[in-house]
Amino acid sequence: MLTVTLCCVALTASAKTPKEVFWEDLVPPGFNELAPPPVSSHESTMAQLQPNAPVVDELNGEFVKIPGFVVPLEGTEELTTEFLLVPFFGACIHVPPPASNQIVYVTFKEGVAIDDLYDAIWVTGTLSTKGWVGDIASVGYSMTGTAVEKY
Repeated sequence: MLTVTLCCVALTASAKTPKEVFWEDLVPPGFNELAPPPVSSHESTMAQLQPNAPVVDELNGEFVKIPGFVVPLEGTEELTTEFLLVPFFGACIHVPPPASNQIVYVTFKEGVAIDDLYDAIWVTGTLSTKGWVGDIASVGYSMTGTAVEKY
């Protein structure tokens, strides 16, 4: 009886711990991610090279923690309610967007404070393979966020 109780406690505790996911984990095996071409002028278009890149279906519904940089979309000066999480600073702003499977659309119902857009952060929440399309980019994953912390 004691073994069963300990087992159940361990399962409950691990269910609350997010799985750490990194950008390479969001790319299906065998997918060829193309590097963006160098920017030849500041007037060039910011076309996304792979707006329909495949996602990893096994991650759908997983409670995860992903590092990245914020591209704010909606909110106030104090709280951000919607943003894109990207693997490197400047993605979608200063350089063309990465492949859609390298962008996560994140929402926080109540909003979350983002202290500095230059800093990398961890975002925790439930990941979905339901994409999102905006003016900036096509996105392969979306997330209902529950927490943000410094990387």
